[in-house]
Amino acid sequence: MRPGRLSWSLLRCWRAAAALGAPRCRPLPARPLSAAAPLRAPLRPPGTGGEAPGSGAAGAVGDEEREEEDEEEEDEAALEELLGPSPLAPGPGAQRVAIVHPAVKWGPQKSRLTTAELQIEEAVALVDTLQNWTVLDKTIIPTRNPNKKFVFGKGNFQILTEKIKKLPHLTAVFLNVERISSLTKKELERAWGVQVFDRYTVVLHIFRCNARTKEAKLQVALAEIPLLRSNLKNEASQRDQQRGGSRYIMGSGETFLEIQNRVLKERELKIRNALEKLRRKRALLRTQRRKCEFPMVSVMGYTNCGKTTLIKALTGEAGLQPRDQLFATLDITAHAGYLPSHMAVIYVDTIGFLTDLPHNLVESFSATLEEVAYSDLIVHVRDITHPETVLQKATVLSVLRNLDLPSHLLDSMVEVHNKVDLIERYKPAEENALAVSALHGHGLEELKQEIEKKILTATGKKILTVNINLEGPQLSWLYKEATVQEVEVMPEEGTARVKVIISSSAFGRYKNLFPNSKIFMS
Repeated sequence: MRPGRLSWSLLRCWRAAAALGAPRCRPLPARPLSAAAPLRAPLRPPGTGGEAPGSGAAGAVGDEEREEEDEEEEDEAALEELLGPSPLAPGPGAQRVAIVHPAVKWGPQKSRLTTAELQIEEAVALVDTLQNWTVLDKTIIPTRNPNKKFVFGKGNFQILTEKIKKLPHLTAVFLNVERISSLTKKELERAWGVQVFDRYTVVLHIFRCNARTKEAKLQVALAEIPLLRSNLKNEASQRDQQRGGSRYIMGSGETFLEIQNRVLKERELKIRNALEKLRRKRALLRTQRRKCEFPMVSVMGYTNCGKTTLIKALTGEAGLQPRDQLFATLDITAHAGYLPSHMAVIYVDTIGFLTDLPHNLVESFSATLEEVAYSDLIVHVRDITHPETVLQKATVLSVLRNLDLPSHLLDSMVEVHNKVDLIERYKPAEENALAVSALHGHGLEELKQEIEKKILTATGKKILTVNINLEGPQLSWLYKEATVQEVEVMPEEGTARVKVIISSSAFGRYKNLFPNSKIFMS
């Protein structure tokens, strides 16, 4: 009895996947699934020896190639324009930040699953993620309604203002709320004399710094549109107050606000069109992977819960370098691994989630998260040592529900409690949750077995034992079209028992080709 070796179909799929920029099923450096690279192969039409260059069919094809190349160059130039320096970026210099957290003491806006102290610690972690940003001070101030103009009551606001003005070399205040209006931002900056950022602005800047592919950069640019639009209204109001006269620009019949809104709409349309082109290219890659019948496992969770570390442990991919910071993974990447039955799977590393992440920001990255909907299984990773682990779970599940994922994906989700090495004798309270230490390898075999069980159910793959004649072509066919696990040779009979994992389509082809073969279901 010996373990099965890698099937020829898998080798063929490696070559096909490599040609299209998709990940191979070996531990290799991950490739982003953004599909930004062109998929078109050079056309080389058969020509006759006597044809002159540029004449006949070959010339027509050559013209088509040149036209396509020109279009690609124009697309590249348009992309470069869209991906230029952001007008909203705080700048490359160092930032010395004071963090202010408005603590809602009662009412519907008070969070029941966390505390003000934990919320401000997460704000500190966000600032620490950014290079050259330093936290000078952190303050919790009670408020009844964080949505009013000055956020706090008059007395608290005055005390806070005096404290901020005494901080040496302060350059910015991070107000730890989801989003502040442009009017509130303007009034606070006037009162405090420094820049004021909200969570939207800080998280967006982290995304901007961590974006590597064109798709991620475009999605950041799309997320900036609501801020640009809000700033535009404020700027137009200021211009009207300063001019006091005609609001129209040089007899054009359009106001400043109308012109800038039109420019902003055109920019948004260009970004969405560019993302749509990349989405179509990614769909082609997805189709190619489907032809190879590689199961897809999306690994999701709250930011910095250990998703990348877990994928590295499951795949053995040495090139993966997890970082202990928020939103270290922004581009979705794919990594190949094997399950206990030697079945190859692709683990997809996804962007992390965050509490109070503005809806517009999540919506801008819907093109990236779209990949999750085409997975065969979701693995939800939780940092079980975090004091807000229950809130983090609720946040992740809320985002997943809002993605309109197929119900079977949500129902079959595997929940992983990570970092259990930091808790003595930990046992999950939730039924069916698996305790794992991705860093030390604890619980990985049980997790792989659970993933395999769920994948077989989701994909319809079967584990079979087949009796074959060694003189026939069956064994060669199975190595090419299925995953051979074991071969038990019986030389005196000239036969073998072969244990395989096979897809429904391949199983149908096998029965048609070899109708007399004996098959035993495992």
